[in-house]
Amino acid sequence: MPDKKDIVFKGVAASPGIAIGKVFFVEGDDFHPVCREIPKNAIETEKMRLNNAVEKTRAEFKAIYAKIDETLGKNYAQIADVHLLILDDPIMKKDVYKLIDCGINAEYAVFKVVDNIVRSFESIENDYFRERKLDIQDTGKKIIGYLLGRQRKNLASLTKGSIVVSHNLTPADTMAIRERLVKGFVTDIGGKTSHTAVVAQGLSIPAVVGLKVISSQVMTGDIIIVDGNKGEVILNPTSETIAKYKREFVVQSEKKKELEKLKDLLAETPDNHKVLIFANIDNPDEIQSVLSSGATGIGLYRTEFIYFNRVNMPSEREHFENYSMVVKMMSPYPTVIRTFDLGGDKLTKIGLLNVEQEKNPFLGLRAIRLCLKYPEIFIDQLKGILKASAYGKVKLMYPMVSGVEELCEVNKILDEVKRNLKKENVKFDEEMEVGAMIEVPSAAMIIDAIAKEVDFVSIGTNDLIQYTLAIDRINENVVNLYDPLHPAILRFIKKIIEESHKAGITVSICGEMAGDPYYAPILLGFGLDQFSVSPTQVPEIKRVIRSISFVDAEKISEKVLKCGDRESVLKIINATYA
Repeated sequence: MPDKKDIVFKGVAASPGIAIGKVFFVEGDDFHPVCREIPKNAIETEKMRLNNAVEKTRAEFKAIYAKIDETLGKNYAQIADVHLLILDDPIMKKDVYKLIDCGINAEYAVFKVVDNIVRSFESIENDYFRERKLDIQDTGKKIIGYLLGRQRKNLASLTKGSIVVSHNLTPADTMAIRERLVKGFVTDIGGKTSHTAVVAQGLSIPAVVGLKVISSQVMTGDIIIVDGNKGEVILNPTSETIAKYKREFVVQSEKKKELEKLKDLLAETPDNHKVLIFANIDNPDEIQSVLSSGATGIGLYRTEFIYFNRVNMPSEREHFENYSMVVKMMSPYPTVIRTFDLGGDKLTKIGLLNVEQEKNPFLGLRAIRLCLKYPEIFIDQLKGILKASAYGKVKLMYPMVSGVEELCEVNKILDEVKRNLKKENVKFDEEMEVGAMIEVPSAAMIIDAIAKEVDFVSIGTNDLIQYTLAIDRINENVVNLYDPLHPAILRFIKKIIEESHKAGITVSICGEMAGDPYYAPILLGFGLDQFSVSPTQVPEIKRVIRSISFVDAEKISEKVLKCGDRESVLKIINATYA
């Protein structure tokens, strides 16, 4: 007989850690209702059925909110608020009613409306926004489940120490998993910023999502290994593999304990060179993980979430309430709030009606360009940010700056907003620092001029690499060419840091490159002032900083700047870690 081989599935690492155990398979809840014709005299009755199902769904979501609030706190409990907002969406309700008025049964009407909304999300690049379609699907399935009299029940029979496998899991499912001391979970769909992944991180449950077909390949009782660090799942592993992962589990547990000891220590090299390590967040749900990571501030607060799943533009008050909550929780540490980085096509649905669909939105009317074209939207956000600055240390940052002219234009708008707030006797930090993200090659080339107009800069390496190398980082045909170690990228970063320091301002990096310990010695040697990374990456980057002298890091960076190709850079880095 041939030797038994591991069956390995690769997905998205949603929550770190290793789990080994038996599969508990959760049946999917993909209801595909049949389209039935409703006679005219039964249409109102059908709407009553729909309303009844919606109210039952609402009661379930409120119960979920209470459970998450009790376990993890209000920041995580706001996850359930998103589902409640979807339930109350007047456009969604109007579209479902319209189909019922045409004689279509409620189940199929909900299915069709949800399906149309989800399809509109497919082309969105931003992970946080794209994954919100799962929340819409979850809400639709709950309503359909009540209409059909079919709810998910088999989680009640979960056994301690199981590893749950399903097509998808809702945040409520994740809470049920936690209560039964489940070791981990894996799903076919989802990403790092899906709500289920956020809850899993809060509960410290190892999880891998986005595995596509895993639920069709397993049965309850199968042995499975979840590697939430690598984003891998191994089905029915060999005894050698199990032994290997048991050893790895012990090693990682010890490493985690060691990293936890660094939480309250400075990010300081052995030869006394200090840097700051900040955290990036997509929404307020993540604040608790920032506070427990050892980060000394938020280096990038992405504000796009506030524009999601709505029928109108967010008000000045909504901006203020969201930002001030984060600022208060982070005080006395600073919070860098980035103004929205969205394309006009995404805002058309909530009031920006005269922006047509663009063929290439990534190079179109987005971010700072959109703010200048529609300043009334921008002004509401600026007011919210300024008002929040009265409650803690706030820094404002503009995305997608390509030149000095547009930077001066947005600063004029900011100055006007400040003058109006003063007239109204509204308190705000009049000395609030203003910065720019450097993520466009044109901005990198004239960094000496831009640095004179701002108080700080932050390098967005994700887009800088994408635009410099002309590579779409989500296009599977060219993603292999996306290279942080390309000599052009390294020289750009060095130039930005050098020219900014000449102007007397600090530099951070908030792209994925900053969170990779493999690149940390180079960035440190370039003179980077601040690393801004995901909360889970903070301890590891701090460990690297504390383990290498600044003198040695400078020598490494000097060597890589002389390299003309990636392979030469790799040799230098590998020699560092040898």
